[in-house]
Amino acid sequence: MSVSSATTEVVDPVPGAAAPHLPEQPDLVQLLTPEGERVEHPDYSIDVSAEELRDLYRDLVLVRRWDVEATALQRQGELGIWASLLGQEAAQIGAGRALQDGDVAFPTYREHGVAWTRGVDPLHVISLFRGVDNGGWDPVATAFNLYTVVIGAQCLHATGYAMGLQRDGAEHAALAFLGDGATSQGEVNEAMIWAASFSAPVVFFCQNNQYAISVPLERQTRVPLYQRAAGFGFPGVRVDGNDVLAVLAVTRAALAAAREGQGPTFIEAFTYRMGAHTTSDDPTRYRLASELEEWKLRDPIARVKAHLSRSGVADAAFFDSVEAEADELAKRIRTGTVEMPDPPGTAMFDQVYAEQTPPLAAQQAQFEAYQASFEGSEH
Repeated sequence: MSVSSATTEVVDPVPGAAAPHLPEQPDLVQLLTPEGERVEHPDYSIDVSAEELRDLYRDLVLVRRWDVEATALQRQGELGIWASLLGQEAAQIGAGRALQDGDVAFPTYREHGVAWTRGVDPLHVISLFRGVDNGGWDPVATAFNLYTVVIGAQCLHATGYAMGLQRDGAEHAALAFLGDGATSQGEVNEAMIWAASFSAPVVFFCQNNQYAISVPLERQTRVPLYQRAAGFGFPGVRVDGNDVLAVLAVTRAALAAAREGQGPTFIEAFTYRMGAHTTSDDPTRYRLASELEEWKLRDPIARVKAHLSRSGVADAAFFDSVEAEADELAKRIRTGTVEMPDPPGTAMFDQVYAEQTPPLAAQQAQFEAYQASFEGSEH
């Protein structure tokens, strides 16, 4: 794909991308620099069309807009809590777009970008954080499991599912998401032991956003996280988590290896949590503003926009159209959230078991009687 420089239109290049104070990143797989320049890697390559590049940019922008709108809704009392993905869009979109039909994703509670790539309606995620339900999407139809709040538990689920795929003879894979803090959890280590022992077709995708809530990475590990995989007996790779092309290439390769029977891979997506851990967190208490400003120079969306404009495959009209679409998405999310009906109190009994048990039926009857006792009362 070559474009004459005479037709290249530079649109809003990355501000300050060449700043000399930008801290050096560790060795990692990178295909798109913070300045938006394409580079090659000896072990990973990717061939994407101009249309695919534009689609990836659209994904990144729309998911960020969803996230920003949800944060605003929480601040206005419409959501109980929100776990922001701000800054981690490339890691999630790249990994999500690497999945094929038949593969299944096992998220934490922050993988809104992966949910987007699996066709999950944002409002079905919002309803969970509004307390309306436990997740409004069908995990079977979307191949995207329900959010897991218990730290690390989804890695066990993914490994068990992958072992099931293995026994069924299915040429598919499971993709387990986790954060850097979860690597200190027993469940994650147990999952990796089992995955290694049985060569399960599972990929562990760790978004290292530098902080486990307020605990920095250096408090949790003495070696880079991806190197831990060697101790379990399978490959580990570190990728620039703010580079959507590199994440896509690395995750595709790891999933392909899993499907081919080569066993698990551990991917460390080296990224940064630009916002708070959740809306209940205050990151100014444990990190410096200068650190955040430095990481803004590696913004995952800005580098794709710079590359698109400099390579001449997108112009101002395209960027304006994506922004307009983002505005419409934000409007739909806000309206849908505010108008979301509260469920009846008895709804909590509906999906505890596939078939209601006598003890559960008795509990529901007791609850209904208690609720009815308030009818006609002023209290």
